[in-house]
Amino acid sequence: MPAVRRMAPFLALTLALALAAWEPNASAAPEGQAMQKIKHVVVIMQENRSFDSYFGTYPGAAGLPRDARGQFTACLPSMRGPCHRPYHDTSLLNNGGPHGPNDAIGDIDGGRMDGFVRQAEAATSCPVSGTADPSCTSKRADVMGYHDRREIPLYWSYADNYVLQDHLFEPNLGWSLPSHLFLVSGWSARCASPTDPMSCENDLQLYDHLYDRKNDYAWTDLTYLLHKAKVPWAYYVEKGTQPDCDDGEMGCPPVMQSPSTPSIWNPLPGFATVRENDQLKNIQSLEQFHQAASTGKLPAVAWIAPNLADSEHPDASIATGQQYVNRLVTSLMCSPAWSSTAIFLAWDDWGGFYDHVPPPKVDANGFGLRVPGLVISPYAKRGYIDHQVLSFDSYTKFIEDVFLGGARIDPRTDGRPDRRPTVRESLRQLGDLRNSFDFGQRPRSPGVHCG
Repeated sequence: MPAVRRMAPFLALTLALALAAWEPNASAAPEGQAMQKIKHVVVIMQENRSFDSYFGTYPGAAGLPRDARGQFTACLPSMRGPCHRPYHDTSLLNNGGPHGPNDAIGDIDGGRMDGFVRQAEAATSCPVSGTADPSCTSKRADVMGYHDRREIPLYWSYADNYVLQDHLFEPNLGWSLPSHLFLVSGWSARCASPTDPMSCENDLQLYDHLYDRKNDYAWTDLTYLLHKAKVPWAYYVEKGTQPDCDDGEMGCPPVMQSPSTPSIWNPLPGFATVRENDQLKNIQSLEQFHQAASTGKLPAVAWIAPNLADSEHPDASIATGQQYVNRLVTSLMCSPAWSSTAIFLAWDDWGGFYDHVPPPKVDANGFGLRVPGLVISPYAKRGYIDHQVLSFDSYTKFIEDVFLGGARIDPRTDGRPDRRPTVRESLRQLGDLRNSFDFGQRPRSPGVHCG
């Protein structure tokens, strides 16, 4: 079936979003009141796409460089023949490339950003082993392919009508598990003791954690601060499977995931503070999210993790992923909580796909490569491209500013000392997500029909 035909349901949504995009401005709220308009923050995390692979040709964004004739200037070296240029990939099923910490370093190649094709070509055989190693793939190299409005109309419509972030970087050099740990805690580490934060040492690999089940995360995460401040939170997990490594060809088949089981995309059950504070009940199923949205009982802070089929993780369908995200956003737009909600939509790592922007080096862990980021809210600026340097740490900082009075996950102040190299929310390079919002405008109507 042609891609356009499969995308037809999203074309109607595009029109609905456009019609709902304009609202008259109200008088500007005083600065002290502006952030108080946000009562709910929802972070939707998808999988394994670079910014250039999804928005490299989006007008006005820092996309794929072209010469005066409009031709792409990048041509990456290949081990098998001529160099590879970016090309329009019409397939809804992609392969991606290796994407462990060493692969990130290889792709970046000292800032030349030219290692993607060579690494994808080199990763042609994968031994069956008991170690999750995302640096291995055995499929055709398609890392220079990009999609546009024809394949991902939903995401481009969100960019048209809300906010696109074109300098959002994965917080770490590497794959999904460290990225999800950074998302909820600002760090990735290996702990000798399941309860002693000072026993934790910096680690971006953690490949064995899914096999020996040593999911002992003793350092402080954001939910610890939320719990102390009595701020309700939830981490919603879609039932189904997830990869027990980052490529199904590696001899480690997908495994079942559930809210109660620590896993790559669901790390919170492994945190000591979550267990000790009786917070495991806050890690819930996706059905509970839809129920909370429909009844107006959303918590103040929520994260949502997909299953493999809906994740866009190669080789899952990007059409299926959009349908899933559309359901989530529609539930939020049709919720009584919509008028006070901020949605952040991102992809957890670059998945080996090409991106031309060298990431800033902020500490020993990153940043990693650039990923797509979108902000959807009744207060989001319309059709705005945010060029600030951002990472998932920006989400944590925004949540802390809205709900915690600016408190940080800081071992010097949170009462739980640990050895993290950086308080990520305090990085001088980090932009301010408030730039994505216009709190002086009236809350915009939902961009969908709510029957």
